[in-house]
Amino acid sequence: MAVAKKAIVWGLFAAGGTVSSFVFPALITLFFLIAVGTTPDGLQYEKIHEFAASFLGKACLFIVISLSLWHAAHRLRVVFHDLGVRKDKVVANAVYLAAFVGTAMTAFYLFLIR
Repeated sequence: MAVAKKAIVWGLFAAGGTVSSFVFPALITLFFLIAVGTTPDGLQYEKIHEFAASFLGKACLFIVISLSLWHAAHRLRVVFHDLGVRKDKVVANAVYLAAFVGTAMTAFYLFLIR
């Protein structure tokens, strides 16, 4: 029985889209509040750094960032196809490699937060 690689890609794409659609509007709202100078107490640098340094914070950040990268990679693959680029294997390898490298870099830099 052949292993279906499309299920993995579609699963990451769907999970990334779901996470992005729930998290990014909240992040945009929070960044807007910070930009206008009404920073809630929980969004002070020390609190955010404390969260990012915890295991739970690193796990949450890793999931949000990596799934968003995989979602964006698949979207870029579809955009290239819609623009008439018919080298699907080359495009797929490039965008998924970029998502993989971004995921690895995310893990590395989250590990460095102390």
